[in-house]
Amino acid sequence: MEGIAIKVEDVSKIFRLPHEKSSSIKSSIVNFYKHKKGYELQEALSDITFEVKKGEFFGIVGRNGSGKSTLLKLLAGIYTPSKGAITVNGKLTPFIELGVGFNPELTGRENVYLNGALLGFNRKEMRAMYRDIVEFAELEKFMDQKLKNYSSGMQVRLAFSIAIRAQTDILLLDEVLAVGDISFQKKCYNYFGQLRSEGKTVVLVSHDMAAIEKYCTKAILMHQGKVLDGGAPKEIASKYRLINLEDNSHKTTSIPELFGDVSINKVTINEAEEVHVNNKSELKIDVELSVKKNKSAYIAISVFTTDGTHIAYFDTRGILKHEIKKGKSYRATCVFSSSQFLMGAYSIDVDIYDVDAIYLAKMSNAVRFSVRESSPSKAGLFNLDGTWTFKQSR
Repeated sequence: MEGIAIKVEDVSKIFRLPHEKSSSIKSSIVNFYKHKKGYELQEALSDITFEVKKGEFFGIVGRNGSGKSTLLKLLAGIYTPSKGAITVNGKLTPFIELGVGFNPELTGRENVYLNGALLGFNRKEMRAMYRDIVEFAELEKFMDQKLKNYSSGMQVRLAFSIAIRAQTDILLLDEVLAVGDISFQKKCYNYFGQLRSEGKTVVLVSHDMAAIEKYCTKAILMHQGKVLDGGAPKEIASKYRLINLEDNSHKTTSIPELFGDVSINKVTINEAEEVHVNNKSELKIDVELSVKKNKSAYIAISVFTTDGTHIAYFDTRGILKHEIKKGKSYRATCVFSSSQFLMGAYSIDVDIYDVDAIYLAKMSNAVRFSVRESSPSKAGLFNLDGTWTFKQSR
């Protein structure tokens, strides 16, 4: 185990899921003679094997239900394996459920000392680090309020600020920043960078592929309770995106919403509702509409990722003038290149506004497209369409 922080060997985890409740000895005996189990076995993890070296920033990725959180709870000792063995070399601190041990009836200040005691710090040590905890959480004005009056984001900030004081060799992080605001997440990711520079061993579960690619030195991809692949973070992130494309059908029904005197009749992308393209394809959006009353209007399309992040917007203001006439039908066409988008799945909303930016009509999730690349994807949300110049200055 020299040089190894965590070793997982052929680990499986099986849960018993009850179908009915046996509330008496009689019902248990009846079920026994009827050969009726009343439960089923679910294998959450199957034959998991990997190693995490000391000083490694190790990423675990996979879709919801792939077994990531179950695996982390096994590593933390919350669950025991049904089969196989897990060896941990060093003191391990799990950041799985931040805020466990918080008392909503106590103030933020009192909860700092309570949570610190759970981490093994005495009162003198907590007094010495109290100011740093509060400043990191950015909650100076709220420390004497009861915790039940905190938002979920404030509670996570406080819990994380306390937890990172733990003196440990190995950290387990399971999407602990999911409800933190963007500025706090950035501060925490800076902390991750510090951990990496200090050579700490970190196991990070995340759906944020940019974080996996930036901080991790190695990663594994989980799918349906098994380790599908392991290796360089960029390659694993790329395969994770491909699984998302293959598993996500995007068949949500598109229903036009009418707010004014314009109706959206039909929207297509390359003459279909959904297309799969490479990263060098042309995408053509056609919007067909009809008019009940003379209007001056403009049309907009918005592009979203599968998690609902709004990443792009195009409209016709300043490009076309459209005095649309009562009783007429129109088709508006927008063409752009898929090269601006990284590997992933996307949906498009279509909106029509009048000149005062008031809704006339809307169609959410009107069409969908996915972009596939043969090489590992770059990090981020989209490709920046720019140019470089490079020359010697002297």
